[in-house]
Amino acid sequence: MSPAAVTSVDLTDSRTFFEHDPFEFFAAARAREPVYWHEASGDLPGFWVVTDYDSVVDCYRDPATLGSGRGTVLDVLLRGDDSAGGKMLAVTDPPRHRELRALLWRALSPKVLNRVVREVEAYTTALIGAAVEEGSFDFATRVAEHVPMNTICDLLSVPERDRPDLLDWSKGALAGADELDSLEARNELVLYFMNLGAFRRAHPGDDVVSTIATGTIDGEPLTLEEVALNCYSLVIGGDESSRVSAVGTVKALAEAPEQWHALRAGRIDPDTAVEEALRWATPSLHFARTAVRDRVIGDKAVRAGEIVSLWNISANNDERVFPAPRSFELSRTPNKHVALGHGPHYCLGAFLGRVELRALMGALVGAVSEIELLGTPTRIQSNFLNGYSSLPVRFSPR
Repeated sequence: MSPAAVTSVDLTDSRTFFEHDPFEFFAAARAREPVYWHEASGDLPGFWVVTDYDSVVDCYRDPATLGSGRGTVLDVLLRGDDSAGGKMLAVTDPPRHRELRALLWRALSPKVLNRVVREVEAYTTALIGAAVEEGSFDFATRVAEHVPMNTICDLLSVPERDRPDLLDWSKGALAGADELDSLEARNELVLYFMNLGAFRRAHPGDDVVSTIATGTIDGEPLTLEEVALNCYSLVIGGDESSRVSAVGTVKALAEAPEQWHALRAGRIDPDTAVEEALRWATPSLHFARTAVRDRVIGDKAVRAGEIVSLWNISANNDERVFPAPRSFELSRTPNKHVALGHGPHYCLGAFLGRVELRALMGALVGAVSEIELLGTPTRIQSNFLNGYSSLPVRFSPR
């Protein structure tokens, strides 16, 4: 890719990575200008693009200078402040962020998580077993979309009858082609959890929603909107990222049969394999921040008020940190990827995300001999979510 082509690519366009290979593009950006200014596009303001691993990690570690309260996704942030700012953990700055994170951590107690882990393993094994009997199917819709949502719904004790609706809303909230449809899906999720939060506040149990709804910060309970937005965040973060990570993992295993055979034969540590699967999938292309005060990033002077985008997909393929980054190596170590973020805003659901991928790999090893792609996967049209909405495959029984 020519130097001029790098700065001409519009990173605000959801179709960009239909037309440009993201790995080629970001490799060229890292080589030419690892931190560069993205010019304004239409009515959207310009912003900084950070592509090299060291600078991305450095930015994640500095929430005091690079704030999240205005928003953390370009599509939202470039159009104005996120309406959830200061209310939802992901878009909250210190000191409120620390206090809210502590409350959510208390909700994710070992007792709750251990129960969910057992359910994830059993549910995944059953899904893979049933899929193997079918032979050919779309892995994205037959398996991948059910495990994360079922896991999050177990975590939040969402009634079984409500789960199909939550899955539909979650799929539409981030990856919807129509902005009005996406907004409607997000509103439906928030409204659902406001109602559930009100019920659990009046009739508390030992579930996560009850803990959030009855918890306090500085002696004050969260508003029902804050309860709903943080449940919404768990759903969106846990469902979308885990779903596309699972799809990306199976696609990679099908395309690298030697890695699949090594995993199946027990020659690769499952935990190491999970980290490479996460790096390879990198479900969120970027996260964004707003400079609270002037700061230097790389060799560029960033001014207070300017938007800074941190490209996980590029950092996770930085050749200086990950040798042969486009080689899928399940035994890769060290593997300090940023697929789940980094620093104080590190993904709250990282534990469950890893549990789900490990359960998937274990279920595949136990039931499948060969994984074969049957067609061209459908890429998600997004400049935030990285992955595929369909993956036609054939699983041969073991």
